Amino acid sequence: MQTVTINQRVLAAVGLGTWHMGDDPAKRTTEIQALQAGIKAGAQVIDTAEMYGNGKAERLVAEAIKPFDRQDLFIIDKVLPQHASHAQLEQSLDRSLRNVGTDYFDLYLLHWRGQVPLAETVAELERVKQAGKIRAWGVSNFDVADLKELYALPNGDNCAANEDLYNLDRRGIEYDLLAWQKDHGLPLIAYSPVAQGDTLSGRLTADPTLQKLAAQHQATVYQIMLAWTIRCGNTLTIPQTGNPEHARQNVAAGELEFSDAELLELERAFPSPRQKQPLATI
Repeated sequence: MQTVTINQRVLAAVGLGTWHMGDDPAKRTTEIQALQAGIKAGAQVIDTAEMYGNGKAERLVAEAIKPFDRQDLFIIDKVLPQHASHAQLEQSLDRSLRNVGTDYFDLYLLHWRGQVPLAETVAELERVKQAGKIRAWGVSNFDVADLKELYALPNGDNCAANEDLYNLDRRGIEYDLLAWQKDHGLPLIAYSPVAQGDTLSGRLTADPTLQKLAAQHQATVYQIMLAWTIRCGNTLTIPQTGNPEHARQNVAAGELEFSDAELLELERAFPSPRQKQPLATI
């Protein structure tokens, strides 16, 4: 199983995303089963956020993790930018902790940049970390310029991870961001690693190169896509699914490895960027 280290914790490189989960009461039982199937298959990380269904995803996570030892899990939550201030961050954090039914988060992310000064947000993140409510903090949807600004602040280099959109269809961060993060020992968390079930462009599942590699590895196209995102060892990938079997397949993708020739095939089919691109977000 491929691994990634975040805040000195060695983790399985395939985690469980929860965006869009918890919204439909008719799917609740199956979605809980999917998260539990992923954990049983070896996933340790669950990634959620206060924004997801206005807390519905967090409450779904609370139900899903009940049978498991909290110490074995690594739970990531996110604060909305409008709540990332001295006046509101801890209130949002406490609400999320209650929703998830835990007294700490392993990692707490600023979901994206807003109007609150970064220095104020960092100071609050450091304060709640010292209070024991979070083990580490990080950011999301940050590009190189954002990270440079962050690292210039007092305690800014305590950032433990950056979560960005990354998949075969969206490789823009490879131009400079991934190298910057590697140089600074900052792990990447890849969201939407299978392009939201190939709904972003619709060209992945039918691609002949991906289909060929899937057949060679006795895997699904989605497993090939996931394994590709974690190929360099500094990335945690967080696919989302409400299907228990798909959750098991996602985690199993962490066992796939590519030869140099296979990586070259993927590079030819989905070329890496040749110039700086605006940071892709959803």
